[in-house]
Amino acid sequence: MSAIRIAGAPISWGVCEVPGWGYQISPDRVLTEMHDAGLTATEVGPEGFLPAEPAELAATLDRYSLTSVGGFAPVLLHDSEHDPVPGIAPLLAAFVASRAEVLVLAASTGSEGYDSRPALDDAEWSTLLRNLDRLQAAAAKYGIRAVLHPHIGTMIERRDEVYRVLEGSTIPLCLDTGHLLIGGTDPLELVTNFADRITHAHLKDVSLALAARVQSSELTYTEAVAQGMYTPLGTGDVDIAGVVGGLLNAGFEGWFVLEQDTILATEPTDAGPVLDVIASVEYLRKLMDDRAGVPE
Repeated sequence: MSAIRIAGAPISWGVCEVPGWGYQISPDRVLTEMHDAGLTATEVGPEGFLPAEPAELAATLDRYSLTSVGGFAPVLLHDSEHDPVPGIAPLLAAFVASRAEVLVLAASTGSEGYDSRPALDDAEWSTLLRNLDRLQAAAAKYGIRAVLHPHIGTMIERRDEVYRVLEGSTIPLCLDTGHLLIGGTDPLELVTNFADRITHAHLKDVSLALAARVQSSELTYTEAVAQGMYTPLGTGDVDIAGVVGGLLNAGFEGWFVLEQDTILATEPTDAGPVLDVIASVEYLRKLMDDRAGVPE
């Protein structure tokens, strides 16, 4: 695994910022299982999951032999009367203290959840694109790399919206194989055409049958996640091998974050979500062995 850097994300254990998302497993169980699965780094998860105070955050992760990659931050970007820059400063300070690298921005709708969103006019688009560049510059002052995460139920979801960001902003992208595919963007096409703009990756495999029901509005995003739309790497319909290989061939040096969104009804009494994480780690290990020509 030395050729790539892989990390975990609390959402793979059902830990999410959306109210009512599902049962929230304790940080101790999540971080213990991350470590036991062979991961050495994690995104920090939603606000309140891990300590906000920088030194305490660093100490907490250190107890589990984990480091911080950075984390996901939904931010309101399109409202001309709201300045998103001051509110992000405490998170950036925490990232510096925990030696994190990446601020993963999502263009929040201003409402909770990911099941609906408004449409933007040209003025709101101009504000959004300008704020992306402003946040990128603000993060850089802390030595943190800001990236934009196209995400279902945010203002950057569909293929035309992803390309509008690429054309109208300088911010790099977080390539999330699942959200891109559901939103109508082929992740491998994006790697082929814009590898130089991709500096962070969330790896998800997807059941296309369930994704199609989200695209047709037969299911909400949340309902599809609860029904198992995200699967361990190598078991769904995304060309994960092509995406990973394409990025590495283009010189990608960022993190591959294992992030299979999960919704839990109760505390798992068996092994629970960690089994899918372990399966994904093993899949990536095999990809790297095949790439290096290591015999089975």
